[in-house]
This record gives sequence, C-alpha cells and structure tokens, in this order.
Amino acid sequence: MARSQPVYICSKCGGASVKWQGQCPVCGEWNCLEVAVRPDPAATRLAAQATAPRLGEVAPSPQERTASGFAEFDRVLGGGLVSGSVVLVGGVPGIGKSTLLLQVAAAVGSACPTLYVSGEESSEQVAMRARRLGVDTSAVRVLAASLVEDVIAAARSIGARCLIIDSIQTMGSELQPSAPGSPNQLRDSATRLIQFAKSTGTAVILIGHVTKEGLIAGPRLLEHMVDAVLYFEDDNSSRYRLLRSVKNRFGAANELGVFAMDSDGLKEVRNPSAIFLSRHEEQVAGSIVTALHQGTRPLLIEVQALTDRGGGGPGRRLAVGLDQGRLALLLAVLHRHAGMRTHEDDVFINVVGGVRVTETAADLAVVAALVSSLDGRPVRRDLVVFAEIGLGGELRPVPYGEERLREAAKLGFRHAVVASANRPRRPLAGVEVIAAARLRDALDAIRERGS
Repeated sequence: MARSQPVYICSKCGGASVKWQGQCPVCGEWNCLEVAVRPDPAATRLAAQATAPRLGEVAPSPQERTASGFAEFDRVLGGGLVSGSVVLVGGVPGIGKSTLLLQVAAAVGSACPTLYVSGEESSEQVAMRARRLGVDTSAVRVLAASLVEDVIAAARSIGARCLIIDSIQTMGSELQPSAPGSPNQLRDSATRLIQFAKSTGTAVILIGHVTKEGLIAGPRLLEHMVDAVLYFEDDNSSRYRLLRSVKNRFGAANELGVFAMDSDGLKEVRNPSAIFLSRHEEQVAGSIVTALHQGTRPLLIEVQALTDRGGGGPGRRLAVGLDQGRLALLLAVLHRHAGMRTHEDDVFINVVGGVRVTETAADLAVVAALVSSLDGRPVRRDLVVFAEIGLGGELRPVPYGEERLREAAKLGFRHAVVASANRPRRPLAGVEVIAAARLRDALDAIRERGS
C-alpha cells in the first residue's frame, strides 16, 4: 500500500510546501497554506514502469469525429469533435460562448448522449435560454452543479459522449478546501475532467472566463493541459464574432470561424470574405483589399488608411486590427525607399470587420492604402495586393500565394500585385498578376492601375 505524504498547497497561487508556515514561500500571501495528501512518489514510479509499453507496440487509434452542427465550428476544431478530446473556449462576457455551445449541444445531442453542465445558471434558466434561441434540446441532459465529482458521476450514469462545462471557473472538488476558481480548484477540476475524457472517450468542452488582458483566467497551465484552445474575438460595433484556434492538437492552429449574432443565436457565415469587403458606391482614396490566410483557408479583407496634416509636432499613429509597431516599421520603409514623408501627418489604419491581422502578408496593402490616401487617388475596385515588405524595401513572398489568388478570382478581382516569388507557375484564368521585386515597383504598378 502506497504511503501518503502531507503537503501544503497555497490557495492563492497553488505553490507547494513540505511543511506548514504562516506565509506562502511562492507568492508571499499569509495564512493561505492548506494541507493536502499526495501518494508516495516511489510507489507511483514503480506502477508507471510496470505499465509503460514500447511506443512501437502502441496501435494509433482512429480519430472519431462528431459533427457539431456548425461547419465553422467544425473547421476551427479541425473537422469536428474528437472522441476523448478536451476543448477550452474563452471569450469576454456576453460574446456568445454559452449561446454557441448550447446550440452545439442541441445538434450533437441528436447523435449521441450529451450533458450540459451549468455552474452559473439553474436548469430553468438554461431551459429558458434554449427556448429563446429556438433550439430543440429534448435530447440534451442538463445539470446545475459545481462539484466535479457530481458532474463525472452524472456523465457516467447517462453514458455521455459529449460533456459541456459552463464554466470551468465555477467547478470545484470536495477534496480541495479552497474556493471554486482558485488555482488549486481549477487545476484539480481540469485534471479530473481530462482523465475522465481520456478514459471514457468523451469529448469535453470547457468554457473559460477571461481576464481584462483577454487571457483565460487562472493558471496558464490550464491551456497547456487541454487539447485545443479557442478564443472568441469581436468588434464592439459589429455583430460578427470570430472564433480563432490558438492551439489544436487535432487540426490547424490560427484557424478562423466567423459567426453572426442574431436574435435567435449565432449563425455561421459561409463566405466570410464577402462581409469584410465593403463595396462603396463611390470609390474613396485610402482603401485597398488584401488576401490573408487563416488556418486552412484564404480570407479577403479591406484595409483602410487615412492621413491628415497634424497640428504641429510629431504626428499621431493609430492602428485598429494591426500591430502598432508594425505600422511604425512600414512608415519608416515608406519614407526611406519610396521617398514619402509622413512624420508630420496623423496616420490612421483600420482593418474592416474587426479582424486582427497577425501575418505580414498585409504589409503591401497597408503601404498602398497609405500612399493612396497621401495622393488622394482611389485604387481600382478589382485590385488585390499581398506581400511582406523587408527593411531594404524588397517584397518577400508569403505562403499559399496561389490559394489567395484563386479566392480573389472567385470574388471577382481581376488584377493582383504580389511579390516576384509569388508569381503563379501557370497563368490564372481571369486574373492579371503583376509581380514586383521592390516596393517602388509595386507602388508604380498600383498607381498605373488606379481608378
């Protein structure tokens, strides 16, 4: 029989100490060490050595996936819910996490036993929200509980194949004396749910609250423990919601799903490129379209720029949807290698639709939009540009160039300016591709094909 060794855990930071003391040696808080019990490590090592097989003897199990009822949600997951996987979904309050997963529960519940656990609402409140959304949840079991032991027992009793926890911060274990939401409770609850998922093949989805910095509340270890981490993003002025995967063991990271918030819940957007392209009746200067690549698909978005003479002193810089440091770098390259000075101008950049640009393929679009605003000349409607700009003024290629061009052609774009290395091997039907090696050459080509 394994011996038990006492250990003292801090209820504030989760730090451990082999003896009790008034102050936590890790975070410095007072009177927060609580006794816990851990098994003898020597016995644990002997058990692990006895059961560890050779890797070559392990047969990989097929990844059984269950459709969630939302093609956009399945895309972000990599093709659907994987049996035995644990997915963490985070987002600011009111963005639609509970709404989406209640709709997912209704769709998955018709295919396999599904349990929706709410630690924040009563069963009646969940049922009221389901009726308001107009979803059929007759096949979904609901449980209002906050003890992880009760949740696992209920999931086992009904043979659940999909378990949704709303939210992990409300879960706690009766073996931990600290309050729900503390690092100890989060770690212990998540560990037990992960063990349940792996041992039974149940797909578990955890909803997580976020801090004011936009990160999931609690120890970052929680994100390392799960198989996939998804974040909801939105623009306060837009009804569209972006679901992005920042980690996925069963699919592509940085995949993007687009939803629209309506009175009866979230609706998936089948053609997201169309909503990010605002087609003005009158052409305006400072607007140009670029092609990004999010996860496994191209996405066309509109980049807008506005330059205005400042009131004296250095000009202001504001970027929405683009890294502020990247904008400063591009302005320096524009001055050095294109001879266009913006030191005294106020410069504003906006990526339409609330999209956050994380790749350098939008460099050329940002610079071209700035030049269009400075010149006061609109860029033609059927032109798309993408390339990374180096500090020497050279245009660098970006991955998936042909896929971006095909997406642009599908949406009616007839001209494209790209880096020389992104020139297609064979001409693309209906698209004139202008390849440029330097920033000056690209800007000249864009000006020649102006409105």
